[in-house]
Order: sequence, then C-alpha cells, then structure tokens
Amino acid sequence: MARIKYIRVSTKEQNTARQEQDKAQYDKVYLEKISGKDTNRPQLQAMLDYVREGDVVEVESYSRLARDTRDLLNIIDVLNKKGVAFVSQKEQIDTSTPAGRFMLSVFASLAQFEREQILCRQAEGIAIAKQEGRMGRPEIKPCDNFTAIIEAWKQGNMTAVEAMKQAGMTKATFYRKVKALEQA
Repeated sequence: MARIKYIRVSTKEQNTARQEQDKAQYDKVYLEKISGKDTNRPQLQAMLDYVREGDVVEVESYSRLARDTRDLLNIIDVLNKKGVAFVSQKEQIDTSTPAGRFMLSVFASLAQFEREQILCRQAEGIAIAKQEGRMGRPEIKPCDNFTAIIEAWKQGNMTAVEAMKQAGMTKATFYRKVKALEQA
C-alpha cells in the first residue's frame, strides 16, 4: 500500500508550499502547475497510471483534483475501480467509507455550482464593461479634416503615406476609414 499525494495549482506563478508541507509523509508526490478545468494533465494521468489496489491518494482539497463535478466523479470512479481510496484533507473526506463517498458527491456539486456562478458573474461584468465602452480598443475617430485629406490624396496632391501621417492613422485604419466613408 502506497500513500500518494497529488498537488496542483492553476498557474506557474502560484505557490504550492501550502500543499507541500506534509509531502515527506508520502511514498510518491505528483505536482503540477496547470488549470484543473479538465483532466488533460500529465501528472494527474501519471498518478492514475501509477496507483494500485490498496493505495491511498490524498489531496489538500478536492478542488485540487478537479473543478468539474463530472471530472471529479470520473477520477474517483477510476480510483475506485483500481481499489484505491481517496482522501481530501481539508474537507475530511475519505472515499473508503460510504459517508465519505456521499460527502464527496455533495461537495463536488457545490464546487461546480460555485464555479458556474463565478463564470456567470464574470460574463455579466464583461457585458456591462463592453456596454459602457470600458472593454476592447476605443474606436479611432477620424480627424476633423479627414474628408479634405482623402480628397487631396484621391486627386494625387499627396501620397497615401502622407495622407495617413496627416490623419494620424496606421495603414489598416486609414483604408478602413476611407472604405467606411465611401460606403456612407
């Protein structure tokens, strides 16, 4: 029987020290700095391949293993089929007991609900910011004499580069604004 610890943070900038405090107690430790949005994680897959019947996989919190209820329950199912117990230290969940398996299902559902609420609030905030014009690049307005500049350029009195310089625009913006003016 081996005790295995799985440690994960979402980004390379985040610190794993809090989760690593007790790593000396384990036979094997898997650590990765990658999002938990899905199960396509090298160290997670290596751990799932490594575990054997009678092993115990421990995490600081079940959210380190998966963010999505379906993913979490699928991972736990893989562990159960291999005869491996799962322990979440923070929530004191141990899937070697019926109560532990029940509590895991409840907590996983709550975690997914919380994640979906965060995404909804984020989407609402983005929509409001866009509506208020606080998101994305501000539209470049043509200068007051833009029409005169265009006429001088079209008549051959200045080059396109000179016209762009006078208008204070890049090539792409200049031609896009010329096209919009012609279509108006």
